[in-house]
Amino acid sequence: MIKVRAVIFDCDGVVVDSEGLSFDLLAQELAQYGHPMGHDQMRALFLGGTMRSFWAEARALGVPLPDEWVDAQYARMFAALAEHTPLIPGIVEVLDALDAAGVPYAMGSNGPPRKMQITLGQHAGLIERFGRRIYSAQTLGAPKPAPDVYLHAAAVLAVAPADCVVVEDSVSGAKAARAAGMRCMGFAQHGQGDDLAAVGAVVFHHMPDLPSLLGLQTPLT
Repeated sequence: MIKVRAVIFDCDGVVVDSEGLSFDLLAQELAQYGHPMGHDQMRALFLGGTMRSFWAEARALGVPLPDEWVDAQYARMFAALAEHTPLIPGIVEVLDALDAAGVPYAMGSNGPPRKMQITLGQHAGLIERFGRRIYSAQTLGAPKPAPDVYLHAAAVLAVAPADCVVVEDSVSGAKAARAAGMRCMGFAQHGQGDDLAAVGAVVFHHMPDLPSLLGLQTPLT
C-alpha cells in the first residue's frame, strides 16, 4: 500500500483509451511503406514516445517516412480521435476516490496539447476536474523519459516529488517518474507489465484497483 499526497496521471492509455486507435493508424502507415508491424511489436518499440520520436525510430529501421510525415500523421490522428475516444474503464471512479480523500492530481503527457483537448474534451467536465493542470512534455521541450513534465506538475501542485505518485503505462514514462524521484504505478492493461517492473514501477492491471493500492480505500467494484 502506498500513501500519497498527489497523483500525476499520464494521458493516453491511462485516462483515455486512445492507444489502440493510434497504433491502428500507425500500422496502416508502416504497411503502406512496406514495413508491416503488429501492435505488440509497436508497443515494445514506440509506446510512450512522441510522433517525432516514432518518425526517427521508424526511419532508423529503414521505413522511408517523408520529412513532412509527422504533421500529416498528427492531422490524421486528431481527426480519428475526434470521432470517439473512450475513457479507461474505472478512471472516473479513481478521480472520485482522490477527490473524496482530498488528494490533488494533475496530468503530464508526451502528447501535444491539441491531442489532449480532443480526447479529454469529449467527456463533459473532465478537463475541469483536473483544474486544467494538464501539461504537455512537448510544450516544455523535454519529452519523457526526461522528468520535466512531472517535476513541473509537482511544483504547480506544491507537493514534493517524493510525495507524488505517477500513473503510467509506458517504460519511457516510468523512467521519467524515476528520474523525477517519484513513485510509479505501472498500468499494464495489455500484458504482464514486466517491462514496467524492470524500471521500478509497481505493476497493476485493473484501474479500479488503484485507490486501494494508493491507500485510499478498498478496490472499487
